[in-house]
Amino acid sequence: MTVTELAVMAEWALVCVVFLAGPFPAAPSQQVPVLLWSRESSLWNLQTGIHNGHITTDIQLGHYLEPALMKGPKNILLFLQDKLSIEDFTAFGGVYGNKQDSAFPNLQSIVESSPSSLVLPAVDWYAANILPTYLKEKLGVSPLHVDQSTLLELKLNESVPSLLVVRLPYASSTGLLAAKDVLRANDEAIGQVVSTLKSEGVSYTAVLTALRPSRIMKESSFAVGNVGRQLLATAQPTPDYPPVAFNSSRNRPCILLWATNVSVTVNEVQVDLTSRTFTGSDVNLDGSLCNDINAVLALTYPNAIKQQPLTLRFFLSQSFYRVSGRPWFTLNQVELIHGGNVAVFLAPQVNAPHNYSFHCQYVSSWPTFGSLLVSNTSKDLPSFKWQLHMADFQIQGFNVTGMAFSYASDCAAFFSPGIWMGLITTLLFVFILTYGLHMLMSLKTMDRFDDPKGPSIAVPHTE
Repeated sequence: MTVTELAVMAEWALVCVVFLAGPFPAAPSQQVPVLLWSRESSLWNLQTGIHNGHITTDIQLGHYLEPALMKGPKNILLFLQDKLSIEDFTAFGGVYGNKQDSAFPNLQSIVESSPSSLVLPAVDWYAANILPTYLKEKLGVSPLHVDQSTLLELKLNESVPSLLVVRLPYASSTGLLAAKDVLRANDEAIGQVVSTLKSEGVSYTAVLTALRPSRIMKESSFAVGNVGRQLLATAQPTPDYPPVAFNSSRNRPCILLWATNVSVTVNEVQVDLTSRTFTGSDVNLDGSLCNDINAVLALTYPNAIKQQPLTLRFFLSQSFYRVSGRPWFTLNQVELIHGGNVAVFLAPQVNAPHNYSFHCQYVSSWPTFGSLLVSNTSKDLPSFKWQLHMADFQIQGFNVTGMAFSYASDCAAFFSPGIWMGLITTLLFVFILTYGLHMLMSLKTMDRFDDPKGPSIAVPHTE
């Protein structure tokens, strides 16, 4: 994940990262970003990633730190900035990967070229204050505060653990230009330190974090699967598990899938595959592939129904559309394979710009849930016996950066049924009010009255 792509993602999702060594009661809205990278490969490739909006707990953080501290290089380099927020990457990270406009060109190049890198979304910022103490206990050495000049005098031994701390300031002024200049200076310091270690041939694992946020975020989190429009909707608890990820040949995620419910019906036998998909260990991704044009995510569940395997295959493709002036990806079809039979579901409405993810509350073949999946199964397989239902569905098959979804293109229309009801009711009352005012303004007083002194009207009475 590049720094610029992280900034673009943060502009819509506002995700943050920090390291935590113990539980602390703090406001959940105060978070700081953290980046990790190492010259040792395959440190976090097998780790379960963090999906968009997830707040990492101290126990989960320990699992992420363990590979770097146990199997990684013995030299730990901690870049500790006074203040840093994810909005700094958003405001000063450059536009569309333009390093000349970015305040982090060195950091971006370092993360991109590192054999292993990891970005964890959102932990309380108090943890960064005790991070040196936590690393000291784990490594068994005292932290050594260094800069580029003192680093040249050190003789690091890769067999002996060392904890090197580099303090980085933040702008004392609230001006954007002052903040950008300080962040650019910090980025140059990071680049110089890393270049020094590289020239000495020292293997290391680096951590970039901050003691406190430079800005206090008003929104604590944005749950995955709910980053689209939720007007007039009631928030529901979001399950805490990462998305399914398929790694490319470079051992980086290239396809992400997430949902709160995955259910299939085969020959009128319904099976819930949610736990096996996201928290189980027996799901197989063999048959999946990804490139710049096509992506296939294959999920195989052994002994799913009647002791036979069940396979779900999602076929995505990317094409350039001249009308919009940019590429879009489409979920062409979903295949449900069981017992030698293949049920095909078309999904023409599941599409989004190539740098977005797609999210929808329901992607289902059931008419009750909108029928975004259209059955294209042969006559030998009755459609009512083969069904697929997914709730809070989110998928991304192109331009994936780490284990976090890009900004979601939601299937929900801007005008929900509730909004339409409110608009129609309002228009009805406005019409009644306008009609009433028109009637009042149309009333006229009489310009003639009967003369009370004139002869009265006599009406003859006949029997």
